[in-house]
Amino acid sequence: MKTVKSTLKPLAAAVLSGALLSTPAWAETAYVSNEKDDTLSIIDLDTMEVTATLDVGERPRGIIFNRDRTKLYICASDSDTVQIMDLKDHTIIGELPSGEDPEQFALHPDDRRLYIANEDDALVTVVDTVTFEVLAQVDVGVEPEGMAVSPDGKWALSTSETTNMVHWIDTETHELVDNTLVDQRPRHVEFNQQGDIVWVSAEIGGTVSVIDVDSRQITRKLTFNIKGIHPDKVQPVGVKLTDDGRYAFVALGPANHIAVVDAKTYEVLDYLLVGRRVWHMDFNSDQSMLLTTNGISGDVSVIDIDDMKVIKSIKVGRYPWGVRIKP
Repeated sequence: MKTVKSTLKPLAAAVLSGALLSTPAWAETAYVSNEKDDTLSIIDLDTMEVTATLDVGERPRGIIFNRDRTKLYICASDSDTVQIMDLKDHTIIGELPSGEDPEQFALHPDDRRLYIANEDDALVTVVDTVTFEVLAQVDVGVEPEGMAVSPDGKWALSTSETTNMVHWIDTETHELVDNTLVDQRPRHVEFNQQGDIVWVSAEIGGTVSVIDVDSRQITRKLTFNIKGIHPDKVQPVGVKLTDDGRYAFVALGPANHIAVVDAKTYEVLDYLLVGRRVWHMDFNSDQSMLLTTNGISGDVSVIDIDDMKVIKSIKVGRYPWGVRIKP
């Protein structure tokens, strides 16, 4: 593992579009990583406006909260580190030894063990977020990207883009115990609320595989056909599932659409036109809204879940990648 260069930045380094870094306690706030600007955009979901733009490490991609949402972890991929942001004042308060080129990560339910996909090293690095200790490095396939931890904390799953597999890591032993072959270039993995089913997107394969956790076998494979869109542009990436098990939303990359899927019957119900190269998504707290990051158009689309309509486009930085919403 190469030495991590420091990218800690004081509060004064933030580039503000609003007067204050803090936001009202009652407002839901979206954080968006802009991978080509090395910034985070902060959106007030009451006003649907960007209130601040913060400098972070180089090429920020994956972002997640800790359990009580007092901290934000940021994969600064080209800085080879995971930054820790204090959400009280939006200062960077620490850096975790992530391994090279961290892209996505997932936090264990214990709120301490962070599983990080190191794309350049074909590794998953496990870091204790309290002690900053590297607990393990697990060899996986070539170019790991997607990461997820099961709701019960038993499994950590990684997808490898070149090996075309889902890798099953036992979180107690940190051993790789199984692999599931999926279609070409898997990018994202998502557990359902119960933890018995996993959805895995395959960008070049153009499919989403639904995998039974007990058997670790594919039980269903979804394909997508959008009128007027060439099949080569249908490239699934992000997946989000509603907690009630009703819907799955799949971001279809350069097809510029979100697929709305019945999560029980696996029928594709609709396609929603969003911005260009839609990548990842997140729900607000009551799951009445879904936000999407649209890389090439440099904006975030806001989807009303009840009406299944895009109601707003919010301009952010260059190549927005990840999004997380804090109540």
